[in-house]
Amino acid sequence: MVMQDGGTVDVRPGPDPGRAAPEHSGAYLATGLCLTLYAGVLGAWTVFGITQGDGSTWDFVEGLFNPGASPTTQILGPYEWAFTIAFLVIAGMTLAQRRVARSAALLSGFVLLALSLREGVGLLHAAYRHQYTNDPLGSWALATRGLGVVVALVVLFSMFPATERAHDNRPPAAGAAGPDDRWRRMSRICGVLFLVMALAELGWALRDLTATGMDAGRYLRGVVDGSVLGALDLAASAEFTTVGSVLVLLILGVLALRGRREVRGALLVFAALELYMTVRTVVWLTVSDFFNRSFETTEGALSMATTAYGLAAMTSVVVLATGHGSGPYGEPRTEGVRAAAVGREGWL
Repeated sequence: MVMQDGGTVDVRPGPDPGRAAPEHSGAYLATGLCLTLYAGVLGAWTVFGITQGDGSTWDFVEGLFNPGASPTTQILGPYEWAFTIAFLVIAGMTLAQRRVARSAALLSGFVLLALSLREGVGLLHAAYRHQYTNDPLGSWALATRGLGVVVALVVLFSMFPATERAHDNRPPAAGAAGPDDRWRRMSRICGVLFLVMALAELGWALRDLTATGMDAGRYLRGVVDGSVLGALDLAASAEFTTVGSVLVLLILGVLALRGRREVRGALLVFAALELYMTVRTVVWLTVSDFFNRSFETTEGALSMATTAYGLAAMTSVVVLATGHGSGPYGEPRTEGVRAAAVGREGWL
């Protein structure tokens, strides 16, 4: 309470606008625990791969950023490593009841569900089912896939009803940009960056299909059918990761372009994942001496331009979506602004 012009003004801060509504605390808790569990399972597979491989732990750490460093093939791939960290971060945010984690958790749920459905289609083939039976790790791999289905369903069914409460809609001061206007500007920038990146990745995928003479039907089957590769593998296929990345970039790009406030968490997580994959590409181009030969051909120059754009664009999205010093969605905390204004003009 403060005194102002002989009266009292209540400047006590209201509920934290970045915190989930109390009625959704159970959904956030269940999501956080499930994602932590699944991240732990992926971590266990990673440790198992390190112990079974010929390289040391340092070789694996180097291989996280240098695709040519690891001497043996790991059970999981870079996307699984990245999502393991993402699951842990999202779990931490959901356990802390942060509203920004909702869209990121939903993105994780959809990715896990897509992987599970792809594996389910593969299991329709008898030869692929036999691989699970004959492989010494088949039962553990199948259990991991089954856990992925459970986690995906729990996350999606828990977080979909946990809709956001209306934020502070008080009009901004005269001449000042409101939080909605600020977020829409940043969101549209993120949307454009995502959409351009999606078109670039789609263009390279189409180029690979046409230039290598790859069977388009088999490529698309590889997206939705886990048996196409003919081998039991917990790492996602190149077809799935490529098409999935393009679809996520397009969907999130359109939502961000429309100024959808609740998509911020998903933007941040997926931009960070894409940034990690781009950094791996940059490291590989460096150690393979491709930089010195990149501009000898038009294709090489375009590849370099795409990599440079991905690095700059995803970094920009991470910075914009993080919103340092802001409220839950990037706007300044209105309670603090009001209290500061009263403190300057009134009496404490």
